[in-house]
Amino acid sequence: MPLMDEKTQNEVREILSVLGKPVKLLVFTQEFECHYCKDTRELIEEVAALSDRITVEVRNFVTDKAVADAYKVDKIPAVTVLGEDDMDYGIRFYGIPAGYEFSSLLESIKMVGTGESALSEATLAFLDDLEEPLDLQVFVTPTCPYCPRAVVLAHYMAMASDKVTAAMVEATEFPHLSNLYHVMGVPRTVINRDPAHYIEGGLPEPMFVARVQDALG
Repeated sequence: MPLMDEKTQNEVREILSVLGKPVKLLVFTQEFECHYCKDTRELIEEVAALSDRITVEVRNFVTDKAVADAYKVDKIPAVTVLGEDDMDYGIRFYGIPAGYEFSSLLESIKMVGTGESALSEATLAFLDDLEEPLDLQVFVTPTCPYCPRAVVLAHYMAMASDKVTAAMVEATEFPHLSNLYHVMGVPRTVINRDPAHYIEGGLPEPMFVARVQDALG
């Protein structure tokens, strides 16, 4: 039984109609001991079927470990959004992008498939001046209406700079990480995997970037 009903399929098809460039969704799963792997794979395959610009490649996290390591994928289910010629922008989804996060998935596909940036000139200038890598982990839950803003902003920053990687992390699927980073509410964006440096809430872009700048010193 499809995860999307006909109405949703038509809406998604319309959203994806703007894609001008190919997008590959690289999915890492395994058959056992992964509660949401099957649903994640099926969801991604259903989305891809709605656009001739999208392809899907499914990899086994265990038997294809070299591929997972190459993309620095360390947990599953995982989805990597790749551009033309398998261009890796550092955009990741860890956990099923369901509920409100389904919109984050579609928006990230759209940004890669159009190459368009919604970032301000000030943010782009900040990213151009980055000298060290910046890693953003945005902890979310599917029922959080404020989380997509933080996820999409982080993904835009990753697409704009090869020094930035950005991941949605579904907090309830990875409780050990939620505990490590003291995630008591979402969205919570952890900067460079340091529990002491984080952003609480879905902040507007200028405030979000200012908090990142503060964390980087």
